[in-house]
Amino acid sequence: MSQPGTASAPGRTPAWRYAIGMFGTSIPINMIKGSMILYYVDILGLDVRAYGVVMVIYAVIDALDNPLLGHLSDRTRTRFGRRRPWLLVGAPMLAACMIAFFSAPTSLQGIGLLLWFAVFAILCEAFDSMLNANYGALLPELYPQESDRAVANGLRQGFQLVALVISLAVTPLLTTNVFGTEESTEGFQITAIIYGAVALVVIVFMALGARERPRYSTRERPLLLPSVWSIVRNRMFWTVGLTGACYGIAMALVLSGIQLYVRYSLGLPVGNALYLQGIVILVSAGGLVVWTRVAARRGALWTWRLAFAVLAASFAALFFATDLVTAIAAGMLVGAGWSGMLATNDLIVARVLDADAARNGEHREGLFLSAFGFFGRLNGIVTGLALTSLGVFFGYNSGDDPGADPGLAFRVYLCVYPFVLTTIGAVAARLISVPIETPPTAAEPVEPPPAGPVDESAVERPR
Repeated sequence: MSQPGTASAPGRTPAWRYAIGMFGTSIPINMIKGSMILYYVDILGLDVRAYGVVMVIYAVIDALDNPLLGHLSDRTRTRFGRRRPWLLVGAPMLAACMIAFFSAPTSLQGIGLLLWFAVFAILCEAFDSMLNANYGALLPELYPQESDRAVANGLRQGFQLVALVISLAVTPLLTTNVFGTEESTEGFQITAIIYGAVALVVIVFMALGARERPRYSTRERPLLLPSVWSIVRNRMFWTVGLTGACYGIAMALVLSGIQLYVRYSLGLPVGNALYLQGIVILVSAGGLVVWTRVAARRGALWTWRLAFAVLAASFAALFFATDLVTAIAAGMLVGAGWSGMLATNDLIVARVLDADAARNGEHREGLFLSAFGFFGRLNGIVTGLALTSLGVFFGYNSGDDPGADPGLAFRVYLCVYPFVLTTIGAVAARLISVPIETPPTAAEPVEPPPAGPVDESAVERPR
């Protein structure tokens, strides 16, 4: 076992090497989220009500295992660090489970298909949680200063957008035209194998180059229940977490429904999702540079609020699109708002993590980020209920039973529900205060200070 208190300080981790890990973690989970409805419901014929039940169970397990995995990461003490062992184990497991997820035998029906979907969806979720709890915890540790952190975060969000171009925009073309057809499943399996191999190589490369800070691994290992209790008593955990969830859930709805929006609402082949998603992601990539500069000049909080408002307006525009051209025009606005949230949301969360470390004397970013992930993981419940509602209100039950107006159904799923969520988030963001930037020295306590009340004065107030 290493002795963190005496270990020499590591060299600086290049921002690009840490950031490229986002490319590897994003490809598998976004192919899963972006294609699971098309693959299981529309092609294999899984009933949306069964899908909804599984997604609720998925979200509950996801919400529970996130804090546990984050806590285990915080308590890990090895000569390789706290986070890297988990990343090196989680990467091959997620790749294997993703390939299995998209390899369901076509002979499966009814309960057999449901069980296959449930088992591998939940396993993919668990290993994705393992990866992201540890990868996300490295950001505030590797880059204590907000200026460096903003650069690393901007780079990793850029890599995420590249991954989204591949896993969302290119995937429909690969699965339905290059390796398969509109009605077959072979293309999904081949694509999953390719994506899994790429993700594994990238994550391992990133993990081997991440230089964790020994001072963050205090000798005293935090206990689970006292740590959880301390977090849930933090008012900002709830305000920032719930507001951020409005954004996360809205984008989860968009990513999961875009292919069927193209098929039913626009009346085009699924492969045309390449152009719509591609434009949205390219605009997001360009906007990321602009939003990062705005955040540097006006502050993360002010920029976060503005991005929320832009994103909400974009979904209203997308609802009225009637063809690929008008959908792309509205999608450009979606990309602008989305890039603003990508540039700022993690910076808001990181400030809360810094304040917690300075107050409690423990670096428990894994548990705290996983606790924040609890709100984001609620998207499984919301997306499941939202899809189930299409059967109740519009008669869409599956690809075999699409109802009388599946086009309107997926306009509501992709535009109305996200609009309501982001509007709530935009209003809530106006009422939120966040901690001021914590000096790097204050973010690296060696011994925990005496317990005491939270200093609510050190917050950034609305401007």
